[in-house]
Amino acid sequence: MDYLEWTADRPELDNPIMILGFEGWNDAGEAASSAAAHIRDRFLGEEFATIDPEPFYDFTTSRPTIRLEEGARVIDWPTNSFSAITGDHAPRDLIVMVGVEPQLRWRTFTEQVVTMAEEYDVDMVVSLGALIADVIHSRPTPIYASSYDPKLMRELDLEPSSYEGPTGIVGVINEALRSMGYGAVSLWGTVPSYVPHAVSPKAALALVNRVATLLEITVPTTALEIAAAAYERQINDLVDDDADTKAYIERLEQEYDSSMGPDSGRELIEELEEFLRDRGD
Repeated sequence: MDYLEWTADRPELDNPIMILGFEGWNDAGEAASSAAAHIRDRFLGEEFATIDPEPFYDFTTSRPTIRLEEGARVIDWPTNSFSAITGDHAPRDLIVMVGVEPQLRWRTFTEQVVTMAEEYDVDMVVSLGALIADVIHSRPTPIYASSYDPKLMRELDLEPSSYEGPTGIVGVINEALRSMGYGAVSLWGTVPSYVPHAVSPKAALALVNRVATLLEITVPTTALEIAAAAYERQINDLVDDDADTKAYIERLEQEYDSSMGPDSGRELIEELEEFLRDRGD
């Protein structure tokens, strides 16, 4: 059964690139979902379809929320929204999906995303994720990029991944698209392990910039840059009050400054793979 719900006229798009960002397991610091939403909003993306949440969530676990809007009560359900960005607002056509990782029927959920890719004959899919790692808020945010597509790995100079273990919905979607011949790239941002629950605009900014480089487009990032600077200041203030954490961060800074070399990409891949395996315990 098709659970896609068209909320507006179907846009005319020319071989768009699809960008995916999900809240949940793949979204440390809300960096992936924030990055996807930022790209959508800065290019004036217009929603044209959603996925019916009913079959895919346990609402006793992920409860909907209720709010007042002009005196009326409105229920907000988990939303998986597709927005179209046309060449009028961006250098090329894009579809941006911002959603919430489902809890149920992952294969059926994935079919909805694949159906959208088929509907518009997408040129490539870029999925965004974020992980907790031994990185430092005061240094550039490392981004890990990979693909299982040999052609894309050559063209984009991406690292292969030999990861085996638990995966999130982006891994399932990427594999489904790969098996059907679509090019798929994964980008992962990193969030410091000593502030794992803080929203990280710095990681979101790094992901947006990596998407822009990958797709050879320019994405306005002023708002994220301001938020990232405030994020760094807030963490600096917290660290100054904790001698042990301050010493830990200083050690990480020294290690970072001395280890940024040709092997740093491989080390990040290994850290990503360890993170994913740990999340599956």
